[in-house]
Order: sequence, then C-alpha cells, then structure tokens
Amino acid sequence: MKNTNLTLNKKVSLLLLSSLFLTIVFSFLFIHFLYKDLYIGTVKDSLLYQGQRTADHYHYGDVSGSVRDKILWYNVISPYEVSVVEKLENLTKSFPYRIDQNPLINNDDKRELAKGNPVMKEGYVAEFKRNVIGAIFPLMNEERLMGYLLIYIPLAEMTEVFSKGIPILVLTGVMFYFVLFLIIQSSLGSLFKPVREMQLFSNKVAKGDFSGRLNVTSKDEMAELALTFNSMVDSLQHQEERKRQFLSDVAHELRTPLTYIGGYAKALTDKVQTNPEEMEESLHLIQKESIRMQKLITELLELNKLEDTSFSLDIEPIVLSQLIMDSLALIRPHAENKKMDVQHDLNEGSIINGDPNRVMQVFYNILDNALKYSPEESCIFIQSYEEDGLAVVQVGDNGIGIPAGSLSRIGERFYRSDLSRTRNTGGYGLGLSIAKEIMYKHNGSLSVDSEEGKGTTVYLRFPLIEIKD
Repeated sequence: MKNTNLTLNKKVSLLLLSSLFLTIVFSFLFIHFLYKDLYIGTVKDSLLYQGQRTADHYHYGDVSGSVRDKILWYNVISPYEVSVVEKLENLTKSFPYRIDQNPLINNDDKRELAKGNPVMKEGYVAEFKRNVIGAIFPLMNEERLMGYLLIYIPLAEMTEVFSKGIPILVLTGVMFYFVLFLIIQSSLGSLFKPVREMQLFSNKVAKGDFSGRLNVTSKDEMAELALTFNSMVDSLQHQEERKRQFLSDVAHELRTPLTYIGGYAKALTDKVQTNPEEMEESLHLIQKESIRMQKLITELLELNKLEDTSFSLDIEPIVLSQLIMDSLALIRPHAENKKMDVQHDLNEGSIINGDPNRVMQVFYNILDNALKYSPEESCIFIQSYEEDGLAVVQVGDNGIGIPAGSLSRIGERFYRSDLSRTRNTGGYGLGLSIAKEIMYKHNGSLSVDSEEGKGTTVYLRFPLIEIKD
C-alpha cells in the first residue's frame, strides 16, 4: 500500500469537498424521502378519501342518471379522473392503459372487489410517461354489487414537485460552500502558520540548535502545544548542556591521572630514573592513579545506573538505628586512625521502607566525607529522630566546612567547592551525587548546612512507615 503524503492544507480542502459531496447525497436522499413518503403518501391518502366519499354518494338503483352527472361535474372541479361503469370489463374503456405492462384488473383484484373491498393501483403508464395512482371502488346496494368507480391521478415528477424548492436549495448550498471555501482559504494561512513555524523550529532542534523558541501570542490549543514544545526544547537543551559538561568534566578528571601515568611510564621506559627507590615510587604512583581512575569509572557507572528510570530498589522494612550502627562499625577503624571521636544518639523506633544496601551506601558516603574533611582528634556526631512524619538522620562534623556560595551546588556531578582537596582525599565530587540520587529513589531528601571553618551538618530525611492500628 502506498503512503499518501498530504499536507494539512490539502487534508482540510479534501475534508471540505467530502462534506460537500455528503451534503449533496443527503439532500438528494432527503428530497427523495419528501417525494416518496410525503407527496406520494399524501396523494394516496387523498385519493382514497375522495374515492370513498364519491362512492358513498351512490345509495341505490343503477349507476346512471344523477350518479353519472355528479361524476362528470366532479371531473371538472377535481384534479382526479373519475369514471363509473356497471360492468368490470367496461373499466378498460375508461382506462385503456397498462400499469407496469400489466392489465388494469387481475384475478386477485376481482376477488377483492367481489368482497366489497376497494383496490389500489400504482405503477408506470407509458402513455402518460409517468407513474399513476388509482383506486377501484365497488358500488354496493345493500349486499348487491351494482357497479364500479375508478378514480386515478397521474403523479407529478420529482422535479415538478420541487420545481421551486430545488433551485433555491441548490443556489443556497452553492453560495454557502463558496463563502465557506473563501473563508477557509483566507484563514488557512493564519491557521497553519504556527504549524509551519513548529516544523521549521523542529528541524533546527533536530540539527542541535536549541537557541530559539516559539513565539506564543494566543491562548488557544496551538499556543498550548507551542508552550509544551518550548518546554521540551528547554529540557533537551538542559540535557545537552549536562552531556557536554559531563564529557568535559570526565575528560578533565581523566587528563590529570593519565598525565601522571604517562609521565612516570615515560620516565621508566626512557630510563630517566635509575635509582630503584625512585622507580618503585613511580610504579606506586602509577598504581595509585590507576586505582583513582577505576574509582571514577565505577562511580560514574553507579550514578548512571541510579538515574536510569528502569532501575529498581529491593524495598523492605528497615530499622534505621541498626543500619546506622552497621555503618558506624565500617568507618570506626578509619576514625581511630585519625584519633577522632564518633558519638551517636539514635531513635531506635524509627522504621522506614528502603533498600538496606543503598541506604547504607548513603550513610557510609556521608560519614566518609565527614572523616576526610575533618581534622585529627575532632568529633563526628550522628543523631536520628522523627519529625513531621519523617525519619531524620543528622550527621555533623567540626571540619573545614563549605563556602556559602557553594552550598547550592553540592550534589552536582564533579562539583567540589575546593579543587585542591581532590588529590589529597581522592574524591571526584560524585559521592554526594550518588547519595542524593539514592535518597530521591527513596522519596527522601538530602540537604546540607555548613559554615566555612566551623564544620558541616548533613540532613537525611526518609518517609516513615505508616503503622495502622
């Protein structure tokens, strides 16, 4: 099957022509209905009424004299043709025509007339070149059949019946569709202008140009579509900017360790370093940078997996205090190495729905950052409590803190408030991004309150399980 590529303009014109065609067909059927069911039906009812009324004028005696005089007078003043005969065979003299190529009277008609019932006749008469409706009435004197009354009328053609109405109808229809056609043609330009603008703009967007926007001046459905289109382009532009920033950040983050690895590897292959201790130190640095790159790639894959809409959690009820204690057990050896004190005050009744491994990953990440950015012999304090239907975990330290201008960007990919910390701590600014994404998947939130030089406090909020009585 071939695909017919019709423009919207052509489709509207085709719709207009189709509606015109359907209107013509409907008008023809309606006129045919008026002619057949109203005109012919009315003529038939009137003919039966007039025939029965005329037949009722006969009371007794033969069908001659005053009866014939009345029939002759009725023919003068009536549109019907009426004749009266004593014998049925004489009807062919009054009506010497065939109806639909059949004789006027057949055997069935004779039997009905003998019973005193009238007989209707309808069909085409070649001599009149039109249809004829007629009726034959038996003239009864008590129970004796005295004669027959024939009444008939040639039917007018449909064009004759509607000779005045059809031209008016056709003229009105032609004028209406002509005016409608002019209106549509004049408005098609303005009607399809937004569509053409969207088409041109979508072609630019498809080529990667997100600089423009559709100009919205109305408040109709097209305006709503344009606003939705603009919103979609905003989202695409944001995603494109994030992708470019991501590639730039990855390239930047990989450049430094690769430079180190390349430099030390070249020094070893060129035998610039001959001292075994220097060579061992160079190999140690190459290994360290390789581990850092492996960590970067692992964290990137982890973050992309979390951001995928198809990613799902293994949800189960969690006693929050127990999970916090398990996380503290993991970081306690590192805290002891820095002679740091880890204190806690936990609400043991808080229960949430969550993925234990992912929630523990958040706790470990937050506690690990507190250890990294706090001086030796300082203190880390972790507290949990319930507030407004939420379980709140608060992790505070006395570390270096975060500048006020950087707080709003905490959690962005690769963002670090102090780039000089990276090589000392080994971080790439992805840990908090992963933590925020895990909290989002749990319908929770992560927020940071910090003052440079005094310390940082991280707030984790989880929805509590609703326990029904």
